[in-house]
Amino acid sequence: MTLTTAVDRTDQPDRPRDWRPRLVALDIDGTIVDAEGRIPDDLRAAVADAVASGALVVLSTGRGWHAVRDVFDALGLPPGPAVVSNGAVVVRYPPLRLDRVVTFDPRPALEHIAAEYPEYLLGVEVIGKGYLVNRPFPDGELLGDIVVADLERLAAEPATRVIVRDPNSTVDDFVELAEKLGLGGVTYAVGYTAWLDIAPDGVDKASGLAQVCADAGISAADVLAIGDGRNDIEMLRFAGRGVAVGDAPAVVQEAADHVTGTFADGGTTAELRRWFPAR
Repeated sequence: MTLTTAVDRTDQPDRPRDWRPRLVALDIDGTIVDAEGRIPDDLRAAVADAVASGALVVLSTGRGWHAVRDVFDALGLPPGPAVVSNGAVVVRYPPLRLDRVVTFDPRPALEHIAAEYPEYLLGVEVIGKGYLVNRPFPDGELLGDIVVADLERLAAEPATRVIVRDPNSTVDDFVELAEKLGLGGVTYAVGYTAWLDIAPDGVDKASGLAQVCADAGISAADVLAIGDGRNDIEMLRFAGRGVAVGDAPAVVQEAADHVTGTFADGGTTAELRRWFPAR
């Protein structure tokens, strides 16, 4: 992949030369964990040094909380917030407390997609537990308790998000799907595969992170955000310094202020070490 060289706002005249992030927002998959769910030791150490330096480190992910807790614990993060479910949920842990839950009526989306695309897999997140699905998803794609249910049960309660998946389609197919669905009052986020998250209108990682910043008294200008997916675009634009991992699609790189190395080459660690040298 050809990397995009983005403007680095932290080097511009209106940015103090001694700038250092007060809050570090980290995507999880492809940013701090690999495909097998492993966190590189050098990255774990860099996160620990960021925390030791006084920065608030916030996991900001599309995963539900039930799939985030182990990563939070593995990093040894102190009690604090996490932005999960693409911003629809903000938790504080430990002990677990829900600080933000934004829901919408999933019925219009579910019924429309089930009628127009009956072959698609559908899921609705159950906060802190797992998912209700219309049919089983490919192995390993969903974590937590997975319960197969009919469409009526999926649509019965307000939801933080609806997941649409088709193993036989492509990412480009789902980018096109998001453009033509035309559902009102929702936000779309397309994943690396033929995967679409449908969330409440205006809800994304940036909106969840904005609440965390407000609660902590931290300006967006003092945020470093690192991510690699299309659902990170709003977060990268929100942050004073938004950094795309080198594996990110071009549209994500273009939204960033800077593009670091690939995950395999330690890009996330390199960006953290720029601001938080080994102690």
